[in-house]
Amino acid sequence: MNSQVKKLTFTALMAAMITIFTAYICHIPVGQNGGYIHFGDSLIYIAACLLPWPYAMTAAAIGGGMADLLTAPIWAPATIIIKALISIPFTNKSDKIVTVRNVVSTIIAFAISATGYAIAEAFITYGFTKQAFTGLIAIIPVSVPGSCIQSGGSAIIFVILGLVLDKIGFKRRFFTLEETK
Repeated sequence: MNSQVKKLTFTALMAAMITIFTAYICHIPVGQNGGYIHFGDSLIYIAACLLPWPYAMTAAAIGGGMADLLTAPIWAPATIIIKALISIPFTNKSDKIVTVRNVVSTIIAFAISATGYAIAEAFITYGFTKQAFTGLIAIIPVSVPGSCIQSGGSAIIFVILGLVLDKIGFKRRFFTLEETK
């Protein structure tokens, strides 16, 4: 199969899986702001370990954005940006999905996600005003615990799923080294 077609097809498949895993599978609403805990980020991490970064970013942005359009539309614009950004720290240059770099990248992704959603919540709550910046101070302690649970759960699911995929040689079977570029 043509390498470009394979990457585009896998990108679309990952976007669909991210949407479903975020919006419907283990989707737990928290707080009063429309936020929810989910494990869709684990699939974003997997996509980022399998696909070159523009494709992984696309799958993450489309999958996360579609999930929010289905469940909490006010968050969709922020989610599209944040989910694309959390895919960047991961690498697809190894034969394995679970590498030291990719496990450490889950912590970096948490920092990007928690910061991004706290800022988004400040702007959603207070609009684009000076009050949004002062309101951010009050939002952080309320917002970060949910982000910790979501990101921690996603990191655990990512490692488990990644180890299973590594054990069966998924990356070697479906992607050549040339296709990850």
